[in-house]
Amino acid sequence: MKPKREVTNPSLIQAVVFDWAGTVVDFGSLAPIDGFCQLFERNQVPITQAEARIPMGTEKRAHIAQLLAMPRIRDAWLSAYQTPPSEADIDRLYEAFIPIQIEAIERHAQLIPGTRETFDYLSHRKIPVGGNTGYSREMITGLVTSAAEAGYRPQSIVAASDVPRGRPHPDMLHKNLSDLAAESPYRCIKVDDTLPGIKEGLNAGCWTVAVALTGNEIGLDLADWNRLPDNEKELRREQAYRRLHDGGAHYVIDSVAELPGIVEAIERRLKVGERPQ
Repeated sequence: MKPKREVTNPSLIQAVVFDWAGTVVDFGSLAPIDGFCQLFERNQVPITQAEARIPMGTEKRAHIAQLLAMPRIRDAWLSAYQTPPSEADIDRLYEAFIPIQIEAIERHAQLIPGTRETFDYLSHRKIPVGGNTGYSREMITGLVTSAAEAGYRPQSIVAASDVPRGRPHPDMLHKNLSDLAAESPYRCIKVDDTLPGIKEGLNAGCWTVAVALTGNEIGLDLADWNRLPDNEKELRREQAYRRLHDGGAHYVIDSVAELPGIVEAIERRLKVGERPQ
């Protein structure tokens, strides 16, 4: 039987805000990749999963625009349509993407192991929990319901379509913190699996915690991850940790299951007057 964690002052951390795909649901962050690959395949310009992952974490219309700006994809579009992609094309693709993405989200809506336990820990500590996402509001309606049924119920949920600017701008996170009555960003934590999500936290003045194994950096579901040889796991893990550290994350962990220990480490730093840099 594991010893109980020491419960420290619950007021030191004013809020924890989580990303969704790859952080608390959808191990491997596969729903967005499925959606983008299907979208471009249906529009005669197939893209690779690696290409689809490059802008991950951004608002989805902006994600499409960034994909179309990549030289290989832009050239493939020009070959298929004899004209460069336009703003009207981006709008059309985004509208077509919405139902594709909703279906993909439903297929990958399972909580990542450790999410429920970490949420319960934060609730026990009376630390408010928020969630934000690069998905639009209409894309996450079913996801929010299924997550609540599984025991994950953030008190503030903000979608990219709810604010003027998506990540790496801090607009979503600012709204989360306002909803949660968190007045001091330096006493708040942003948890994410993408570099734009980490930048969002940094731009808001929060502590940032990146998850390396369950999200965009590794990009495998749990079964595929478990099938890797140990040496391959370690190599990929090291690469993911390095990229997320280099992206500015204050802490990098394997998954949200490890977050309680990080919360307590940040509290110790706050007690001696440290703030996120």
